Amino acid sequence: MDQPIRIVLAKVGLDGHDRGIKVVARALRDAGLHVIYAGLWQTPEAVVRTIADEDADWLGLSLLSGAHMTLVPRVLDLMKQADLPNVGVLVGGIIPEADIPKLMAIGVAKIFGPGTSLDEIITFVKTPREPKS
Repeated sequence: MDQPIRIVLAKVGLDGHDRGIKVVARALRDAGLHVIYAGLWQTPEAVVRTIADEDADWLGLSLLSGAHMTLVPRVLDLMKQADLPNVGVLVGGIIPEADIPKLMAIGVAKIFGPGTSLDEIITFVKTPREPKS
């Protein structure tokens, strides 16, 4: 029997706006994924520890604070150090258009901005991806 996709969702840094990530968590859960919501005000180190402990397939970070160019690279660096190359990383929130290619270039699989449909997020996460080598 296939195991459900496991996704850790987290708010990194001092951003306390969590309505969006909770809506996404519920939609992913209702779509059959195993959702682990790490909560607000997580450090990059705590997030990486959680994805390792939970044997996650995906990490979804929600950022509305403007700290995405500091926090996302830190999380990705820590993931490399923890030897977690096959965990996909999604970012949601307010990300300026100019920063999207930069984040994608360092390893973010997809960025979902305001107004993205829940079906689009679900479809993306459920689409099989090639493992990183």
